Amino acid sequence: MMKKLILLFALSMAYDLSSQLKAEEALNTFKEKYPQEKIHLLFDKNSYLAGENLWFKSFVFEGYNPSAISTNLFVELYDQNKSQITKTIVPLLNGKGSGSMAIPENLKENVYYIRAYTTWMTNFSEDFQLIRPIEIYNPSSSEKLVKDSLSAWNAAVYPESGTFIDGIRTKFAVRLRSKGFTPSKWSGYVIDAEKPDTKIVSLSGFDENVGAFELTPQNGKNYKLIVSDAAGAKHSVDLPNVASSGIHLQLKSDSKAVTFTLNGKNLPVSKGYKIIGTMNNQMVYKAVAGKISGQELSIPADKLVNGVLQISVFDDQENIVAQRLCFVQPELLKIKKPGLQSLSLNENPRAINSFSVPKDDSESDYSVLIMDGNSKSSEDDNSLLSTLWLTGDIDSKINAPARYFTKNSNSEALDALLISEKWKRFDWKMLMLGNYPIIKNKPENYLSYKGKVSVQEKPAPNMILNLVFSNSSNQPSGFHQIKTDDKGFFSLNGLVFEDVLKVSYQLNPEQKIPKEQVQVIFQPNFEFTSYKGSLPESRYMLVKRDANEKLPDEIAKFVVNKNSQKTISENVTDIAEVKLKGEKKNLTKNLNNQLSSSLFKSGNEVVFDFVNDNNNSANTNILQWLQGRVAGLEIQSKGGTYVPMLRGSSVGIYLDEMPVNTDYISSIPISDIAMVKVIKGYFAGGFGGGNGAIAIYTRRGGSAGSANSTKPSMLKQISLKGYQKEPPFISPDYSSEEMRKISQDVRSVLYWNPYLEVQKEAAKVQFYNNDEAKSYKVIMMGYDKNNYIPVYYNETLK
Repeated sequence: MMKKLILLFALSMAYDLSSQLKAEEALNTFKEKYPQEKIHLLFDKNSYLAGENLWFKSFVFEGYNPSAISTNLFVELYDQNKSQITKTIVPLLNGKGSGSMAIPENLKENVYYIRAYTTWMTNFSEDFQLIRPIEIYNPSSSEKLVKDSLSAWNAAVYPESGTFIDGIRTKFAVRLRSKGFTPSKWSGYVIDAEKPDTKIVSLSGFDENVGAFELTPQNGKNYKLIVSDAAGAKHSVDLPNVASSGIHLQLKSDSKAVTFTLNGKNLPVSKGYKIIGTMNNQMVYKAVAGKISGQELSIPADKLVNGVLQISVFDDQENIVAQRLCFVQPELLKIKKPGLQSLSLNENPRAINSFSVPKDDSESDYSVLIMDGNSKSSEDDNSLLSTLWLTGDIDSKINAPARYFTKNSNSEALDALLISEKWKRFDWKMLMLGNYPIIKNKPENYLSYKGKVSVQEKPAPNMILNLVFSNSSNQPSGFHQIKTDDKGFFSLNGLVFEDVLKVSYQLNPEQKIPKEQVQVIFQPNFEFTSYKGSLPESRYMLVKRDANEKLPDEIAKFVVNKNSQKTISENVTDIAEVKLKGEKKNLTKNLNNQLSSSLFKSGNEVVFDFVNDNNNSANTNILQWLQGRVAGLEIQSKGGTYVPMLRGSSVGIYLDEMPVNTDYISSIPISDIAMVKVIKGYFAGGFGGGNGAIAIYTRRGGSAGSANSTKPSMLKQISLKGYQKEPPFISPDYSSEEMRKISQDVRSVLYWNPYLEVQKEAAKVQFYNNDEAKSYKVIMMGYDKNNYIPVYYNETLK
C-alpha cells in the first residue's frame, strides 16, 4: 500500500523549497527508525459465559500494511482491578495469528478487559495497545450487569484547524462523551451570550459521537452552544474566544481530491508558510505559500490511499499555526470483497448450508465467522476497517467506530469526528527537538531462550554442548550442537513449538566431564509486560441479582449452548474415528492434520504419506528418496553430506517440527517415517522464515503406526514452555445420528475458521443451522498483498 504514497509538491515562487525543514528531517527519522504497529482482534463472539472458551484471530499492522516487525503477540485478560486472569502468546506470520483463552468457570459476572500488544509496541505509548472490554456473564454471581443509564453525558466544541478568527467562517465539531452511553438523538443551537433568546445557528447530531455546525464570528462576541437530548438533559458549552488575528485552514475531502483553503487576518510579516501533509507518519505532500490570501490547494486523491491525512501549516519559524485531520476518499473505500459462489442456504432447523469462496492468489487464507443473523459480533462496533483506518491510531473513546466504514456511512460525521481529534503518534515539537522514543525492547524472533552452562556451579566457557529435543511424549525430535561463549552462555533463537519442548543435554564426550557435574538453566528472552495505565471506564454497572428473576434471552441461550457443547465435544471424537475408516481418499489429509501443527501448514506444500501409501523403497536415506519427486527440489552431495536445495537456495530440515542436521536424518530408517512434506516459501514454523523446509514426521502410534521408542533417558533434561496449543473449534455434524439427539441447539456461532485456505483452490464452507436462525451473518477478512488493500466481507444473508 505504501508504494502508492507519492510525495506531492505545490510550489510558490515567493519561497525557496530547496532547503529541507527541520520538521521534515525529524519526521523522516521517526518514520524510518520508529515504525508503529496496531492490532485488531476478531472474536468468535461479542460476549461470553464464565467457563466458555474465547477464540480470536489477530491482525497486526504497521501503518496500513501487515506488520513484518513482530513475530509474537501477547494477549491478556484483566478484571476491573487490573488483576490478570489469564494470558497467552500467539505466533504471528505476516502479521496474522490465532489463539484462544479458557474463561474460568468461577469468574464473577462483570466487564473484563482484553489487552493485546507486541514487544515492539511496549517502546511507545500504552494508549495504542489494544484494550477491549468484554462482558462475561455468570448466572451464579450475586450481581448482574446492566447498562449504565445513570452517568451523565457532556459536550465539547472543536473549531476546524484549531482557530476561531474574526470574520472567517468556521466549521465546528461537537463531541459527546460519557462514562456510560451518549444519546443517539440530540440537537443544539448557538447563541450570543448577550442575546440568549436568539438562535444564531442550529444543528442535529449525526450520531451519539458527533455533530457539526458553521459560524462566522465577530470580534468581541461571546458565543455559547446549548445542547439537549430527547430525555431533556441540557448542557451549555462556551465557544473559544474570537481571535483578532491568525490563520484558518478549511478543508474538504471527497472522491477526487483533498482540497483546502488558507485564510488569514492581521498576520505578521513572514517569509512564507509551509504546508505538510502526512499519512502513517510519512510525508506525502508539501506546499509553500508566500502569503495567505485565500488561495485553494488540492491533493489528488488517486495519489493517496484510504486513511487519516494530517495537514499541518508551519510559519517561517517552524511553529504550527493551523492543523487538521481528515480521511482520504471516505466515500470511495478501497476494499476487496470476496465473492460467494454456489450459495445454498436453508433456514430449516439444523439444515445444512454451504457456499464456496473463489481461489485467491493474493492471499493464503481468509478468516471466516458465520453467526446466527440475530447475534451480535465483535465486528459490529469495532471492525477490521475501523481499526486499520481510524481507532488503531486514534486513542480516544469512539462509540461504534465501525459505522464510519459501512456501505451507508455518513462521511460528514467522520469528518466532524476528525476535526475533534489530534494525531498523537508523534508530536512535531518533540521531534524537532530531537526527542525520540527510547527503544528498550527489540522485537524477538518467535520464542528465544538464553542458556547458561555450569560445571560444578562455575561457568563453562567455550564448551561444546549437545542438545536433544523431544516432545511432551518424550519422542526425540531433533539434535542441536552449540558452543558456549567465554562466559558460559548460549542462545536458542526462533523456536516455534506448542506445549512443551523437552531438552536433554550433555557436554561433548570428548570433554570428559561427568554429566552429574553439568547444569544448564534457561531464561526466556520474551516476557509479558505489566500494564501501567488505567483501564477504560465501563459502560455497564453491577446491581444485585434477584434469585428468582428470569435470565435475559441472550444469557439463557449461552447457558443452553454451554451444556449442549459438552455433549457435542464428547461425540465428535467418536464420530471422527468412524468417518475416518470410511474415507480412504482423505487419509493423507487426515494424517497431515494429525501430525502437523498449524505452524507447519502452508498453502504451498507437497505431502508424501508413508502410512497409507506404499512409499517404501530400497533407499536408506529419505533425502535420496526425495530426489526427483518435487519440482525445484535438488538433493546435492557435498563432502559426503546431502544438502537439499530448493530453487537454488538451501532449505531447513525438521524432524517432528524441530530443526535437525542432515547427518541426524541419515540415521533414521525410512520404515520409521510416517510422513514427509516439502514446504515451499515462507511459513510460520520456519524459525524465522526462509526459503522453505523439508518436514519429516516419525511414526507415533494410532493411524501413524508404531513410534520409535528411542528416548534420551540417559541424559539430564529440562523443559521449555512453548506456544499454547489452540483447542479445535467444534460444531455439530447433524449427519450423525448421535448429534441429532441433542435436545436444543441455540448456538450463536455456526462456523469459525481462522484459516480458510484459498490460495491453491476454491474453498468450500459448510455449516449446520441451529434451531432458530432465519438469516446468517457472514464475516470474512484478510489482506490483498498484491493491491495493498484489506479483504473484507460482512453481510447478513437470508
